[in-house]
Amino acid sequence: MEKAAKQGRTTAIVAYLTIVGCLIAITMNLEPKNPFARFHIRQAFGIHLFFHALAIALTYLQITYVSLLLYLLYLLLWGFGFLNAINGKTNPLPVLGNHFQKWFTFIK
Repeated sequence: MEKAAKQGRTTAIVAYLTIVGCLIAITMNLEPKNPFARFHIRQAFGIHLFFHALAIALTYLQITYVSLLLYLLYLLLWGFGFLNAINGKTNPLPVLGNHFQKWFTFIK
């Protein structure tokens, strides 16, 4: 996995930048397919999707104080995933990471 981590590190890092970066990383990983990059693309896609869905719901419900906790949670999860990508590790995110790997199998 060390060779795959070296080859896919840039793609994995790009995935964490924004939701657009995640979409760019998906196209970057089309050929050749890299398992390290795929792991981090799924993790980053899950983080971004989770954040945006909750942000929309909280805005609709007009719960402003909870949104501060949402931003903090987003930054913690993002930082965890981003540091793992930089360090060449494939540790899933706490609680949701394994689910992201199962839910986003369409990312290959």
